[in-house]
Amino acid sequence: MALRLNHMIFHSHKVSSFALPQSPSLRSYKVSMAATLHSTSRELENVKNPFSPPRELHVQVTHSMPPQKIEIFKSLDVWAEKNILVHLKPVEKSWQPSDFLPDPASEGFEEQVKELRERSKEIPDDYFVVLVGDMITEEALPTYQTMLNTLDGVRDETGASLTSWAIWTRAWTAEENRHGDLLNKYLYLSGRVNMKQIEKTIQYLIGSGMDPRTENSPYLGFIYTSFQERATFISHGNTARLAKEHGDIKLAQICGTIAADEKRHETAYTKIVEKLFEIDPDGTVLALADMMRKKISMPAHLMYDGHDDNLFEHFSAVAQRIGVYTAKDYADILEFLVGRWNVEKLTGLSGEGCKAQDYVCGLAPRIRKLEERAQGRAKQASKVPLSWVFGKEIMV
Repeated sequence: MALRLNHMIFHSHKVSSFALPQSPSLRSYKVSMAATLHSTSRELENVKNPFSPPRELHVQVTHSMPPQKIEIFKSLDVWAEKNILVHLKPVEKSWQPSDFLPDPASEGFEEQVKELRERSKEIPDDYFVVLVGDMITEEALPTYQTMLNTLDGVRDETGASLTSWAIWTRAWTAEENRHGDLLNKYLYLSGRVNMKQIEKTIQYLIGSGMDPRTENSPYLGFIYTSFQERATFISHGNTARLAKEHGDIKLAQICGTIAADEKRHETAYTKIVEKLFEIDPDGTVLALADMMRKKISMPAHLMYDGHDDNLFEHFSAVAQRIGVYTAKDYADILEFLVGRWNVEKLTGLSGEGCKAQDYVCGLAPRIRKLEERAQGRAKQASKVPLSWVFGKEIMV
């Protein structure tokens, strides 16, 4: 997963994660990835938290789904077994990180590492900033499983529940776990990044958690994961493309393989929402509009390295600049999902449902227009030192 974002069009939270990333072209709209707040927002006290920097928070809402809706998800357990679990791969048929990395048990291990390091020398620092950010997003996986298990009606009640929803969450987590492992080991062997600063960032991020504002509602939760999985598919796909352009075919294979997992997971989550539109179109379109008004935040929007309070914003700006994840991607994802779920063709909606339908169907073009205006008012980019690449100054 993985899960990037900020104010106007996006707000703050693997999943790659995603929302509209911060970039020089969007800075005037404060579209970054660290904090999307409303008038009810408040700022934490000016007491330094030893585990994470002070953050602005919105008022958290919990258990907003009417109790009777829980029965919908209980009734879908057999459906999920037949339609969702099929998108998992058996462990014995799954790739593992060791398939793509030098074999420490082989006599040629040192030579393989040397070759990896030679290839990585040709890759620019700004690419590594984005690859590190994507890896950190993947490594915060415990937070994402925790978030899924807050959703009413589908959570894993025992930690080893045999419901289809619980099986999916655990197996999805197990598949996603390989992504961070693989990228982490590659980066460690490359010698191009400051692993201690990266490891601190991961610890801070897991400790900070995330609040995508899904309110314990699987309606909101599965809309969020549908968006995030497609965003991470796009992000990892673009890091694969750039790795190939920089001459590292093996890194391109790594990123492309992870992107393929994200695409398969996207298919599963979008299928769940498609089913919800089938059985409860009014409730689902209202949930979609609610989620989009709040903006889709990236899972890693609370990342921090012990120094840079705007680390997520800086990471996002670099991703925007080099074309890994952009404002255009955010609008494209929304447009894709609206089409995938046939939102424009929904009928029989309530008055509020019709308003929600009109809102989400017209939102992608509005986002693009705002982004175009922001491009026209873009401020000159600046350089900031980033600890992940040993404090080198990177254009943001």
